[in-house]
Amino acid sequence: MSDGGHALLVDFGSTYTKLRAVDLASGRIVGTGQGPSTVTTDVTVGMEQALADLARRLGGTLPVFRHRLASSSAAGGLRMVTVGLVKELTAEAARLAALGAGAKLVGTFAYSLTAEDVTTIEDLAPDILLLAGGTDGGNSAVILENAAALSVASIRCPVVVAGNRNAATEAKRRLEAGGKPVVVTRNVMPEFGKLDLEPARDAIRAIFIDRIVHAKGIDRAAGMLDAVLMPTPAAVLDGAQLIAEGIEGQGGLGPLVVVDIGGATTDVHSVCSGEPARSGVLVHGLPEPYLKRTVEGDLGMRHNAAAIVEAVGPARIAADAGLPAERVAALLALLADEVERVPQTPDEARFDRALARAAIGLAAARHAGTVETVYAVTGPVTVQRGKDLSAVTTLIGTGGALVHADDPADLLRPALADPSAPGSLRPERPRMLLDRHYLLYAVGLLRAVDPAAALALGLNHLDTLEEGCHARHRCVS
Repeated sequence: MSDGGHALLVDFGSTYTKLRAVDLASGRIVGTGQGPSTVTTDVTVGMEQALADLARRLGGTLPVFRHRLASSSAAGGLRMVTVGLVKELTAEAARLAALGAGAKLVGTFAYSLTAEDVTTIEDLAPDILLLAGGTDGGNSAVILENAAALSVASIRCPVVVAGNRNAATEAKRRLEAGGKPVVVTRNVMPEFGKLDLEPARDAIRAIFIDRIVHAKGIDRAAGMLDAVLMPTPAAVLDGAQLIAEGIEGQGGLGPLVVVDIGGATTDVHSVCSGEPARSGVLVHGLPEPYLKRTVEGDLGMRHNAAAIVEAVGPARIAADAGLPAERVAALLALLADEVERVPQTPDEARFDRALARAAIGLAAARHAGTVETVYAVTGPVTVQRGKDLSAVTTLIGTGGALVHADDPADLLRPALADPSAPGSLRPERPRMLLDRHYLLYAVGLLRAVDPAAALALGLNHLDTLEEGCHARHRCVS
């Protein structure tokens, strides 16, 4: 543990600039502050307001901060496009690398890019493009064709080349001939069925710091900070990893899953191997990354409420909310007209609860793998696709819908294994915790400079949830 001092941990979000002041000796929050996100105008305005809010909550005086670190998901987050060779292989590996680096994936392309594909990429206006394709020593033609096609595109964003190493130098030359900034890193799939995602993730994060922070205007706050370290989703995943693994001399909580439900997306992070928990199971498809993040862009509580209802069916939402179908339709229309609306009546609260439960259940099921019995010439075989989360020991919930719920355990329960869906490999009997203070990003940031204080911060402020329990601040020991 640190010998003292304080840290200021900042998240430049799309709506708010959020501050957490942490005592490094105890690993506890001493104050919080919040201001509007003013990245599109002058980021320092919102930062100053958040600092003033923090000072007011601390009695008028800010402590001297030993560390002042920030993450950002502002101005739409880190917009990224990936291009690979085969959809199920190198394109999927590129997608996993992008999501793990904290990017907002706005487009995924496979095979040789067509003129229409290039036009679509130009319209998407990515901040970074990840170009993959071919195993090392394998297919070179497609990645080189795609490099040539992208070299004449109107995009000016950096390109990370993470494909066949035998073609990487030529791909870089073609892209640079078109005026594109290029970073070459190791292949995301150097051998068939083998992933190597971390070098690409590191390259994406480095570009975020070097270029995107400036492009988004966040570097205007440089005088108030030591560094903007990474995109906020990457900070959350780093925080989850630390809480799972612990540090030398102090263990963590073990394999875990984080469900983060928001107004526009529901994100799921997992820290575990994902290998079959049962013997005799054959794994099909690409190996799953130990650190995995999925983003469900159709499962936001406000911007995508209609998509949630459509995905599970109005009848299920009505039954879970205990409301007539016509009332559900009326409430859905109300949200369409007022996206930022918070529940103001008991009916709206019940509808919100049902929406959250549906979104969490769907997002967890999509993140988790599946298992099924197939029949081969030798007889029945149990086949797993994706990540087995059944033995995960901890499930952490965060996001406004959970934090403000009367019974967050009730909302989080659909992320668990369901007897009615025996093929879904969701967690079976985890301890359920709540990140009530929205601290996972702060844990991830602090980990970079003081892992012991960061671990204490996470463990001190995660609340234990019990079935039907409305109690607050039941902290992890």
